[in-house]
Amino acid sequence: MKHNYEDYEVSNRRAFIKKGVGVAGFAAASALLSACSGASDNLSVTGNLGVSTSADNANHLQSENLEGPDLVWDMATSWPASLQSMFGSAQFFADKVGELTGGNFLIQARSAGEIVGAFEVQPAVASGVVPIGHTPGYYYIGQSKIPQFGTGIPFGLTQRQQNAWLYHGGGLEMLNDFYARDRGVITFPAGGTGCQMGGWYTKEIDAVSDLQGFTMRMPGIAGEVWNQLGAELVQLGAGEILQAIQTGAVDGAEFIGPADDLAIGLSGLKGDLYYYYPGWWEPGATVDIQISLERWNELPSTYKNAIKVAAMATNTHTVAYYDHANQAALQKVTEIAELREFSPELMSAFKLETENLLDDIASDDSKFGEILTSWRLFRDNIAEWHSLAELSYLSSQKSV
Repeated sequence: MKHNYEDYEVSNRRAFIKKGVGVAGFAAASALLSACSGASDNLSVTGNLGVSTSADNANHLQSENLEGPDLVWDMATSWPASLQSMFGSAQFFADKVGELTGGNFLIQARSAGEIVGAFEVQPAVASGVVPIGHTPGYYYIGQSKIPQFGTGIPFGLTQRQQNAWLYHGGGLEMLNDFYARDRGVITFPAGGTGCQMGGWYTKEIDAVSDLQGFTMRMPGIAGEVWNQLGAELVQLGAGEILQAIQTGAVDGAEFIGPADDLAIGLSGLKGDLYYYYPGWWEPGATVDIQISLERWNELPSTYKNAIKVAAMATNTHTVAYYDHANQAALQKVTEIAELREFSPELMSAFKLETENLLDDIASDDSKFGEILTSWRLFRDNIAEWHSLAELSYLSSQKSV
C-alpha cells in the first residue's frame, strides 16, 4: 500500500518510539490500566472478536516476543486536525500502539478529508480503502440502526454507564457480532465525550410548536426524533457548522460541548445566541476504533493485544480530557451565548418520541430489538443504582 508521507518520517518516528518503551514499561502501564478499569474475566469474549482484560494483554505481551513485522497503517478519522480532543484521541491511540509494539507497528492518523470525508470512514474501512478508522458508529445507521448502540442511544447511558455496558454488560460482544456479519469490521471503544450540550441556536425554542420548520444539524437517531417533531435536518461535518449558522442555512446546530465547539470556531458567532442543554441524545457518546476484520485477522497476537490496550487507554484518556477542558471553555461560551435549559415540555416530547422510535425500529429489525431489550434492562438497573448514590451526592456537592 502506498503511503502519503515520506519514508524518513516513518523511520524517525519508529526510532523515537523504540528508545522509550520496553516490555517492562508496558507491563507496568498495563497493570495500572487494569487496576483503573476494574476489568474482570467477564470481559473476555471467545474467538477473533474477543476482548481480553488488560492484565491478560500484559501477560500475552510479556510472554511473547515483541518483535513483529514492520507495519504502517493509515487511519482515516472523522475529525479536523484542529480538534485537539477527538483528533488528539486518534493520535493518542496511534502513538500508544507504536509504543506498545516497540515501534514496529505504526499508525498514522489522518484528518477528515485527507483520505475520505468525515461520514465515509466506516465504509472506507469495510471496503479496504484503509485498514483502520476512528469514527462514531452512529454516522453509519442508514441500513441498520444497530451501530447507534456503540455511540449511545438518546436518553440512554452516561459515559460510565456506557463503559459498563460495553465492557461488562455484553454490549461490545453484541456489537462486534453485528459488525463482523454485516460490515466486515471489528470495533473497540476509543474515546468518550461525557454528557454533551444541546447546541447553538439563533432562535429560542420552548415548545414543540417551535420545532415546526426549525432547521437543525443533528445526526443519528436523535435527528429522526427532531424530524418527527417537525424539524428539518441538515447533515454537516464539524468544519461546516460555523458557516451554516452564520449564513442562516441552519437555525441550530449541535456538535459536542464547550471545548470542542470553541475549537471548531464557534466562538466567532455573532448576534443573539442561545446555548441549550442537556444533550439528551448523547449522554455518554463513545467513538470507536474500527478495523477491517480481514486485516485484523492477519495481525500477530501481540499487535492485536496492543490495539486492545491502546483503545482502552484512549477511552479513559479522552473522557478525562473532556472533563478537564470543558470547565474553562464553558466560561468563554457564556460570554457569547445565553445558557438555556430545554423546557420540561420539550424534554418530555423528546423522550416520548425517542422511546416510540426505538420500538418502531425494533419491530422492523429483530436483531436491533434483541439488543434493545437487553440494553433497556441494563439502563434501568444501573439508573436505579446511580440515582441512589451518585445523584444524591451530586445534588449536594456544591451546597455542602
